[in-house]
Amino acid sequence: MRAGTRLLIVDNYDSFTYNLAQELGELGADIEVVRNDAFTVASLLAELPDGIVISPGPGDPSDAGLSNDVIRAVAGSRPLLGVCLGHQCIGEVYGGEVVRAPVLMHGKTSPIYHRREGVFDGLTVPFEATRYHSLIVDRATLPSVLKVTAETSDGLIMGLVHREVDIEGVQFHPESVLTSAGMQLLGNFLDRCAVRRVDQTLPARSPVAPAPAAAAG
Repeated sequence: MRAGTRLLIVDNYDSFTYNLAQELGELGADIEVVRNDAFTVASLLAELPDGIVISPGPGDPSDAGLSNDVIRAVAGSRPLLGVCLGHQCIGEVYGGEVVRAPVLMHGKTSPIYHRREGVFDGLTVPFEATRYHSLIVDRATLPSVLKVTAETSDGLIMGLVHREVDIEGVQFHPESVLTSAGMQLLGNFLDRCAVRRVDQTLPARSPVAPAPAAAAG
């Protein structure tokens, strides 16, 4: 079912973007990568992707080009996954603050504790994930519309999901070779996109006509 699923990756000028594209491609997706300042939101949606990924990148959400606008525009229409900076963009769009992390994490692994839901469905608890970030979504300012799905042993947010629409973020890098369950996590996201594609291509069902009334005997 994954084959032919179209994913569009918004590239926040990060080398990890192409690692994400490669892994999702190996899982069966057709991938298009666009730079975060090289499109309009209308043109992106006109491409009719089955899902969207907001990539990692340097800086903070203010450096992510049109990423925040894409998150707002896509909400409710197709699945969206934010990775690292993309995850922080999700937090900011819905009212959370992005703040300095207590410890700089560049290429270090941590055990990730999660609730086995969303992209974490079926993953072991905990699993090791690679982190490249100096910022985090602040738990104290997290809006009620976002739910924490994963965290570190000291309570830093590593996963978020929107309670009403199919938008999810992970702070770590699933595409890293040192992330033990990364391909499985990306596969879970791709499966959701594939389901949407199938649903969109199914013919509409004709209404069922009521049975004729029985003749009076």
